[in-house]
Amino acid sequence: MDRGRLNSSDIIVAVIRKIARSLSGETVKIMDFCGTHEHTIVYSGIRSLMPENVELVAGPGCPVCVTPAHYIDTVIDLALNGVRVYTYGDTYLLPGSAPPLSKKPRTLADAKAEGADVVIVYSLLEAIKHHRLHGGESVFLAVGFETTAPSTASAVVNGMVPDGMTILNVHRLTPPIMRYTFNKHRNSPIRGVIAPGHVSTILGAKAWEFIPKEYGIPTVVAGFEPNDVLTAIAYILAMLKTGRPGLVNQYKRAVKWEGNKKAQELVNKCCEIVDASWRGLGIVPESGLAFRDKYSSIDAVYQYGLEQLKRKEWKYDLPPGCRCAEVTLGLAKPTDCPLFMKTCKPGSPYGPCMVSSEGACSVWARFGGGGLVEEIVRDLGLD
Repeated sequence: MDRGRLNSSDIIVAVIRKIARSLSGETVKIMDFCGTHEHTIVYSGIRSLMPENVELVAGPGCPVCVTPAHYIDTVIDLALNGVRVYTYGDTYLLPGSAPPLSKKPRTLADAKAEGADVVIVYSLLEAIKHHRLHGGESVFLAVGFETTAPSTASAVVNGMVPDGMTILNVHRLTPPIMRYTFNKHRNSPIRGVIAPGHVSTILGAKAWEFIPKEYGIPTVVAGFEPNDVLTAIAYILAMLKTGRPGLVNQYKRAVKWEGNKKAQELVNKCCEIVDASWRGLGIVPESGLAFRDKYSSIDAVYQYGLEQLKRKEWKYDLPPGCRCAEVTLGLAKPTDCPLFMKTCKPGSPYGPCMVSSEGACSVWARFGGGGLVEEIVRDLGLD
Protein backbone atom coordinates (compact mmCIF):
# COMPACT_ATOMS: atom_id res chain seq x y z
CA MET A 1 0.00 0.00 0.00
CA ASP A 2 1.29 3.46 -0.97
CA ARG A 3 1.01 5.49 2.25
CA GLY A 4 1.27 8.74 0.26
CA ARG A 5 -1.84 7.85 -1.73
CA LEU A 6 -3.67 6.85 1.44
CA ASN A 7 -2.87 10.20 3.03
CA SER A 8 -3.95 12.01 -0.11
CA SER A 9 -7.23 10.10 -0.09
CA ASP A 10 -7.72 11.03 3.55
CA ILE A 11 -7.43 14.71 2.66
CA ILE A 12 -9.93 14.42 -0.20
CA VAL A 13 -12.40 12.49 1.95
CA ALA A 14 -12.08 15.16 4.68
CA VAL A 15 -12.93 17.83 2.09
CA ILE A 16 -15.90 15.79 0.87
CA ARG A 17 -17.26 15.42 4.40
CA LYS A 18 -16.78 19.09 5.19
CA ILE A 19 -18.65 20.22 2.08
CA ALA A 20 -21.36 17.58 2.57
CA ARG A 21 -22.03 18.80 6.12
CA SER A 22 -22.54 22.31 4.80
CA LEU A 23 -25.30 21.13 2.44
CA SER A 24 -27.85 21.15 5.30
CA GLY A 25 -28.09 17.37 5.44
CA GLU A 26 -29.84 17.08 2.07
CA THR A 27 -29.25 13.77 0.26
CA VAL A 28 -26.97 14.15 -2.72
CA LYS A 29 -27.31 11.37 -5.28
CA ILE A 30 -24.27 11.11 -7.57
CA MET A 31 -24.40 8.70 -10.51
CA ASP A 32 -21.54 7.11 -12.44
CA PHE A 33 -22.10 6.04 -16.05
CA CYS A 34 -19.15 3.69 -16.45
CA GLY A 35 -18.67 0.10 -15.31
CA THR A 36 -15.01 0.78 -14.57
CA HIS A 37 -15.93 3.70 -12.29
CA GLU A 38 -18.36 1.41 -10.47
CA HIS A 39 -15.59 -1.17 -10.13
CA THR A 40 -13.30 1.48 -8.60
CA ILE A 41 -16.03 2.64 -6.21
CA VAL A 42 -16.86 -0.87 -5.01
CA TYR A 43 -13.38 -2.37 -4.96
CA SER A 44 -11.90 0.67 -3.21
CA GLY A 45 -14.74 0.86 -0.69
CA ILE A 46 -15.47 4.46 -1.65
CA ARG A 47 -19.15 4.20 -0.67
CA SER A 48 -18.11 3.34 2.87
CA LEU A 49 -16.10 6.58 3.03
CA MET A 50 -19.01 8.83 2.08
CA PRO A 51 -21.00 10.96 4.54
CA GLU A 52 -24.55 9.77 5.19
CA ASN A 53 -26.04 12.40 2.90
CA VAL A 54 -23.94 11.41 -0.16
CA GLU A 55 -25.29 8.45 -2.13
CA LEU A 56 -23.27 6.94 -4.98
CA VAL A 57 -25.45 5.26 -7.60
CA ALA A 58 -24.47 3.08 -10.55
CA GLY A 59 -26.02 4.01 -13.90
CA PRO A 60 -26.07 2.44 -17.38
CA GLY A 61 -22.35 1.75 -17.66
CA CYS A 62 -22.21 -1.75 -19.13
CA PRO A 63 -22.93 -2.24 -22.87
CA VAL A 64 -23.13 -6.02 -22.54
CA CYS A 65 -25.78 -5.72 -19.81
CA VAL A 66 -28.09 -3.67 -22.05
CA THR A 67 -27.74 -5.80 -25.20
CA PRO A 68 -31.33 -6.94 -25.88
CA ALA A 69 -32.25 -10.59 -25.55
CA HIS A 70 -33.67 -10.79 -29.06
CA TYR A 71 -30.25 -9.93 -30.51
CA ILE A 72 -28.79 -12.87 -28.61
CA ASP A 73 -31.66 -15.09 -29.78
CA THR A 74 -30.90 -14.04 -33.35
CA VAL A 75 -27.19 -14.89 -33.30
CA ILE A 76 -27.94 -18.18 -31.53
CA ASP A 77 -30.35 -19.08 -34.36
CA LEU A 78 -27.76 -18.08 -36.96
CA ALA A 79 -25.11 -20.17 -35.21
CA LEU A 80 -27.38 -23.21 -35.09
CA ASN A 81 -28.05 -22.81 -38.81
CA GLY A 82 -24.46 -22.97 -39.96
CA VAL A 83 -23.27 -19.38 -39.57
CA ARG A 84 -20.08 -18.93 -37.58
CA VAL A 85 -20.56 -16.36 -34.80
CA TYR A 86 -17.72 -14.24 -33.44
CA THR A 87 -18.32 -12.78 -30.00
CA TYR A 88 -16.57 -11.24 -27.02
CA GLY A 89 -16.12 -13.35 -23.90
CA ASP A 90 -18.81 -11.46 -21.98
CA THR A 91 -21.51 -11.85 -24.63
CA TYR A 92 -20.67 -15.55 -24.95
CA LEU A 93 -22.48 -16.10 -21.63
CA LEU A 94 -25.18 -13.45 -22.08
CA PRO A 95 -28.65 -15.00 -21.80
CA GLY A 96 -31.23 -14.68 -24.54
CA SER A 97 -34.97 -14.60 -24.03
CA ALA A 98 -36.33 -15.54 -20.64
CA PRO A 99 -39.13 -18.02 -19.90
CA PRO A 100 -41.89 -18.66 -20.86
CA LEU A 101 -40.34 -18.79 -24.33
CA SER A 102 -37.76 -21.28 -23.07
CA LYS A 103 -37.15 -23.43 -20.00
CA LYS A 104 -34.15 -21.24 -19.28
CA PRO A 105 -32.45 -18.41 -21.19
CA ARG A 106 -30.09 -19.79 -23.83
CA THR A 107 -26.59 -18.47 -24.44
CA LEU A 108 -24.05 -18.70 -27.22
CA ALA A 109 -22.18 -21.10 -24.93
CA ASP A 110 -25.24 -23.38 -25.07
CA ALA A 111 -25.28 -23.10 -28.86
CA LYS A 112 -21.63 -24.10 -29.01
CA ALA A 113 -22.35 -27.08 -26.77
CA GLU A 114 -24.99 -28.10 -29.33
CA GLY A 115 -22.38 -28.06 -32.09
CA ALA A 116 -22.59 -24.49 -33.37
CA ASP A 117 -19.45 -22.72 -34.55
CA VAL A 118 -19.03 -19.95 -31.96
CA VAL A 119 -15.63 -18.30 -31.62
CA ILE A 120 -14.59 -15.98 -28.79
CA VAL A 121 -12.41 -13.08 -29.95
CA TYR A 122 -10.86 -9.99 -28.40
CA SER A 123 -11.55 -7.70 -31.35
CA LEU A 124 -13.14 -7.38 -34.77
CA LEU A 125 -9.67 -7.54 -36.33
CA GLU A 126 -9.09 -10.94 -34.72
CA ALA A 127 -12.44 -12.11 -36.10
CA ILE A 128 -11.48 -10.88 -39.58
CA LYS A 129 -8.18 -12.74 -39.41
CA HIS A 130 -9.93 -15.94 -38.30
CA HIS A 131 -12.54 -15.67 -41.05
CA ARG A 132 -9.85 -15.23 -43.72
CA LEU A 133 -8.19 -18.42 -42.52
CA HIS A 134 -11.36 -20.52 -42.29
CA GLY A 135 -13.75 -18.95 -44.82
CA GLY A 136 -17.42 -19.84 -44.84
CA GLU A 137 -20.23 -17.62 -43.62
CA SER A 138 -19.85 -15.63 -40.41
CA VAL A 139 -21.24 -12.77 -38.33
CA PHE A 140 -19.49 -10.61 -35.75
CA LEU A 141 -21.59 -9.43 -32.80
CA ALA A 142 -20.49 -5.80 -32.40
CA VAL A 143 -21.42 -4.74 -28.86
CA GLY A 144 -20.27 -1.58 -27.12
CA PHE A 145 -20.67 2.13 -26.47
CA GLU A 146 -18.82 4.94 -28.24
CA THR A 147 -15.51 3.51 -27.07
CA THR A 148 -15.61 0.46 -29.35
CA ALA A 149 -17.68 1.87 -32.22
CA PRO A 150 -14.62 3.45 -33.94
CA SER A 151 -12.87 0.08 -34.30
CA THR A 152 -15.97 -1.31 -36.03
CA ALA A 153 -16.26 1.77 -38.21
CA SER A 154 -12.58 1.71 -39.17
CA ALA A 155 -12.76 -1.87 -40.44
CA VAL A 156 -15.94 -1.17 -42.38
CA VAL A 157 -14.92 2.15 -43.94
CA ASN A 158 -11.49 0.87 -44.90
CA GLY A 159 -12.90 -2.20 -46.61
CA MET A 160 -11.32 -4.71 -44.25
CA VAL A 161 -14.38 -6.94 -43.80
CA PRO A 162 -13.92 -9.97 -46.09
CA ASP A 163 -16.53 -11.59 -48.32
CA GLY A 164 -18.84 -13.92 -46.44
CA MET A 165 -18.54 -11.99 -43.20
CA THR A 166 -21.18 -9.63 -41.79
CA ILE A 167 -21.52 -7.52 -38.65
CA LEU A 168 -24.53 -7.27 -36.35
CA ASN A 169 -24.33 -3.69 -35.10
CA VAL A 170 -25.44 -3.41 -31.45
CA HIS A 171 -23.51 -0.25 -30.59
CA ARG A 172 -25.33 2.06 -28.19
CA LEU A 173 -24.86 5.76 -27.35
CA THR A 174 -24.32 7.22 -23.89
CA PRO A 175 -25.79 10.77 -23.98
CA PRO A 176 -29.31 9.60 -24.96
CA ILE A 177 -29.41 6.99 -22.18
CA MET A 178 -28.32 9.71 -19.74
CA ARG A 179 -31.35 11.79 -20.68
CA TYR A 180 -33.56 8.73 -20.35
CA THR A 181 -32.09 7.96 -16.92
CA PHE A 182 -32.50 11.54 -15.64
CA ASN A 183 -36.20 11.38 -16.53
CA LYS A 184 -36.59 8.13 -14.60
CA HIS A 185 -35.18 9.82 -11.47
CA ARG A 186 -37.62 12.75 -11.39
CA ASN A 187 -38.98 11.80 -7.95
CA SER A 188 -35.47 11.59 -6.50
CA PRO A 189 -33.26 13.65 -8.81
CA ILE A 190 -29.67 12.91 -9.63
CA ARG A 191 -27.59 15.79 -8.22
CA GLY A 192 -24.21 14.99 -9.76
CA VAL A 193 -22.72 12.95 -12.61
CA ILE A 194 -19.36 11.24 -12.90
CA ALA A 195 -19.09 11.11 -16.69
CA PRO A 196 -17.59 8.02 -18.35
CA GLY A 197 -13.84 8.28 -18.88
CA HIS A 198 -13.40 5.76 -21.70
CA VAL A 199 -16.32 7.13 -23.72
CA SER A 200 -15.03 10.66 -23.19
CA THR A 201 -11.71 9.84 -24.86
CA ILE A 202 -13.76 9.46 -28.06
CA LEU A 203 -16.56 12.02 -27.60
CA GLY A 204 -14.54 14.60 -25.68
CA ALA A 205 -15.50 16.43 -22.52
CA LYS A 206 -17.74 18.71 -24.58
CA ALA A 207 -20.23 15.85 -25.01
CA TRP A 208 -21.47 16.43 -21.45
CA GLU A 209 -22.07 20.21 -21.64
CA PHE A 210 -25.79 19.55 -21.92
CA ILE A 211 -25.97 18.05 -18.41
CA PRO A 212 -25.25 21.22 -16.39
CA LYS A 213 -26.83 23.49 -19.02
CA GLU A 214 -30.12 21.64 -19.47
CA TYR A 215 -30.48 19.79 -16.17
CA GLY A 216 -28.45 21.95 -13.77
CA ILE A 217 -26.44 18.90 -12.70
CA PRO A 218 -22.72 19.29 -11.85
CA THR A 219 -20.68 16.95 -14.04
CA VAL A 220 -17.09 15.74 -13.83
CA VAL A 221 -15.18 13.66 -16.38
CA ALA A 222 -13.08 11.41 -14.15
CA GLY A 223 -10.25 8.92 -14.42
CA PHE A 224 -10.32 5.51 -12.80
CA GLU A 225 -7.95 5.68 -9.85
CA PRO A 226 -9.66 5.92 -6.43
CA ASN A 227 -8.38 9.47 -6.00
CA ASP A 228 -9.78 10.40 -9.43
CA VAL A 229 -13.26 9.34 -8.32
CA LEU A 230 -12.91 11.01 -4.91
CA THR A 231 -11.77 14.25 -6.53
CA ALA A 232 -14.74 14.12 -8.90
CA ILE A 233 -17.11 13.78 -5.94
CA ALA A 234 -15.44 16.73 -4.21
CA TYR A 235 -15.85 18.87 -7.36
CA ILE A 236 -19.53 17.94 -7.63
CA LEU A 237 -20.24 18.79 -3.99
CA ALA A 238 -18.36 22.09 -4.32
CA MET A 239 -20.46 23.05 -7.35
CA LEU A 240 -23.63 22.19 -5.44
CA LYS A 241 -22.42 24.26 -2.48
CA THR A 242 -21.77 27.33 -4.64
CA GLY A 243 -24.93 26.84 -6.68
CA ARG A 244 -22.93 26.96 -9.92
CA PRO A 245 -23.30 23.63 -11.76
CA GLY A 246 -20.73 23.19 -14.46
CA LEU A 247 -18.55 20.72 -16.33
CA VAL A 248 -15.06 19.80 -15.09
CA ASN A 249 -12.60 17.66 -17.03
CA GLN A 250 -10.64 16.00 -14.24
CA TYR A 251 -9.26 13.41 -16.66
CA LYS A 252 -7.21 15.78 -18.84
CA ARG A 253 -4.36 13.30 -19.06
CA ALA A 254 -6.53 11.22 -21.42
CA VAL A 255 -9.57 13.30 -22.41
CA LYS A 256 -9.49 16.31 -24.72
CA TRP A 257 -12.28 18.86 -24.93
CA GLU A 258 -13.05 17.96 -28.56
CA GLY A 259 -12.28 14.25 -28.15
CA ASN A 260 -10.89 12.07 -30.92
CA LYS A 261 -12.10 13.79 -34.07
CA LYS A 262 -10.77 11.12 -36.42
CA ALA A 263 -12.67 8.43 -34.54
CA GLN A 264 -15.83 10.56 -34.56
CA GLU A 265 -15.52 11.10 -38.32
CA LEU A 266 -15.11 7.38 -38.96
CA VAL A 267 -18.23 6.53 -36.96
CA ASN A 268 -20.26 9.28 -38.67
CA LYS A 269 -19.11 8.08 -42.10
CA CYS A 270 -19.98 4.47 -41.32
CA CYS A 271 -23.17 4.79 -39.25
CA GLU A 272 -26.31 6.81 -38.72
CA ILE A 273 -28.05 7.43 -35.41
CA VAL A 274 -31.28 5.47 -34.91
CA ASP A 275 -33.81 4.65 -32.21
CA ALA A 276 -32.60 1.51 -30.44
CA SER A 277 -33.73 -1.08 -27.91
CA TRP A 278 -32.02 -1.56 -24.54
CA ARG A 279 -32.47 -4.70 -22.48
CA GLY A 280 -35.37 -4.32 -20.09
CA LEU A 281 -35.88 -0.65 -21.03
CA GLY A 282 -37.50 -0.82 -24.48
CA ILE A 283 -36.82 1.65 -27.26
CA VAL A 284 -34.72 4.72 -26.37
CA PRO A 285 -34.84 7.48 -29.02
CA GLU A 286 -31.68 8.14 -31.05
CA SER A 287 -29.59 5.89 -28.81
CA GLY A 288 -28.09 3.44 -31.30
CA LEU A 289 -26.01 3.17 -34.45
CA ALA A 290 -26.93 1.47 -37.73
CA PHE A 291 -24.79 1.02 -40.81
CA ARG A 292 -25.43 3.40 -43.67
CA ASP A 293 -26.95 1.93 -46.83
CA LYS A 294 -23.63 1.95 -48.71
CA TYR A 295 -22.36 -0.70 -46.28
CA SER A 296 -25.34 -3.04 -46.61
CA SER A 297 -23.08 -5.82 -47.94
CA ILE A 298 -21.57 -6.30 -44.47
CA ASP A 299 -24.72 -5.45 -42.49
CA ALA A 300 -26.17 -8.60 -40.91
CA VAL A 301 -29.51 -6.85 -40.48
CA TYR A 302 -29.78 -6.35 -44.25
CA GLN A 303 -28.17 -9.62 -45.34
CA TYR A 304 -30.33 -11.82 -43.09
CA GLY A 305 -33.54 -9.79 -43.24
CA LEU A 306 -33.46 -8.74 -39.58
CA GLU A 307 -35.05 -5.30 -39.91
CA GLN A 308 -37.45 -6.06 -37.05
CA LEU A 309 -34.49 -6.07 -34.61
CA LYS A 310 -34.11 -2.31 -34.88
CA ARG A 311 -37.70 -1.54 -33.90
CA LYS A 312 -38.57 -4.37 -31.56
CA GLU A 313 -39.54 -4.01 -27.91
CA TRP A 314 -39.19 -7.32 -26.12
CA LYS A 315 -41.00 -8.28 -22.93
CA TYR A 316 -38.90 -11.41 -22.39
CA ASP A 317 -35.60 -9.56 -21.95
CA LEU A 318 -35.30 -10.49 -18.27
CA PRO A 319 -36.05 -13.68 -16.34
CA PRO A 320 -38.84 -13.63 -13.72
CA GLY A 321 -37.82 -11.79 -10.58
CA CYS A 322 -34.75 -10.20 -12.17
CA ARG A 323 -34.35 -6.47 -11.42
CA CYS A 324 -31.53 -5.77 -13.86
CA ALA A 325 -33.51 -3.03 -15.61
CA GLU A 326 -33.86 -1.11 -12.33
CA VAL A 327 -30.21 -1.77 -11.44
CA THR A 328 -29.16 -0.46 -14.86
CA LEU A 329 -31.02 2.79 -14.23
CA GLY A 330 -29.82 3.14 -10.64
CA LEU A 331 -33.37 2.73 -9.31
CA ALA A 332 -32.33 -0.37 -7.34
CA LYS A 333 -29.11 -1.71 -5.89
CA PRO A 334 -27.92 -5.20 -6.87
CA THR A 335 -28.66 -6.36 -3.31
CA ASP A 336 -32.31 -5.31 -3.79
CA CYS A 337 -32.77 -8.12 -6.33
CA PRO A 338 -34.14 -11.34 -4.80
CA LEU A 339 -31.97 -13.39 -7.19
CA PHE A 340 -28.67 -11.72 -6.21
CA MET A 341 -26.11 -14.29 -4.98
CA LYS A 342 -28.88 -16.91 -4.85
CA THR A 343 -30.13 -17.95 -8.28
CA CYS A 344 -27.80 -15.41 -9.88
CA LYS A 345 -24.05 -15.60 -9.13
CA PRO A 346 -20.87 -14.74 -11.07
CA GLY A 347 -20.23 -18.43 -11.78
CA SER A 348 -23.82 -19.03 -12.87
CA PRO A 349 -25.31 -15.71 -14.07
CA TYR A 350 -29.06 -15.56 -14.57
CA GLY A 351 -29.56 -11.86 -15.24
CA PRO A 352 -27.48 -9.79 -17.70
CA CYS A 353 -25.94 -7.51 -15.05
CA MET A 354 -24.15 -10.51 -13.51
CA VAL A 355 -22.53 -11.61 -16.80
CA SER A 356 -20.06 -8.89 -17.69
CA SER A 357 -17.14 -7.79 -15.53
CA GLU A 358 -18.55 -4.26 -15.93
CA GLY A 359 -22.05 -5.18 -14.78
CA ALA A 360 -23.06 -3.65 -11.46
CA CYS A 361 -24.29 -6.99 -10.05
CA SER A 362 -21.07 -8.73 -11.05
CA VAL A 363 -18.93 -5.98 -9.50
CA TRP A 364 -20.93 -6.02 -6.27
CA ALA A 365 -20.84 -9.82 -6.10
CA ARG A 366 -17.08 -10.05 -6.66
CA PHE A 367 -15.86 -7.04 -4.68
CA GLY A 368 -18.67 -6.02 -2.36
CA GLY A 369 -16.77 -7.34 0.65
CA GLY A 370 -14.63 -4.23 0.80
CA GLY A 371 -11.72 -4.83 -1.55
CA LEU A 372 -9.18 -2.07 -1.03
CA VAL A 373 -10.77 -0.98 2.26
CA GLU A 374 -9.93 -4.36 3.75
CA GLU A 375 -6.38 -3.98 2.43
CA ILE A 376 -6.05 -0.59 4.10
CA VAL A 377 -7.35 -1.95 7.41
CA ARG A 378 -4.81 -4.78 7.30
CA ASP A 379 -2.02 -2.39 6.28
CA LEU A 380 -2.69 -0.13 9.24
CA GLY A 381 -2.81 -3.04 11.66
CA LEU A 382 -6.47 -2.46 12.51
CA ASP A 383 -7.72 -5.97 11.79
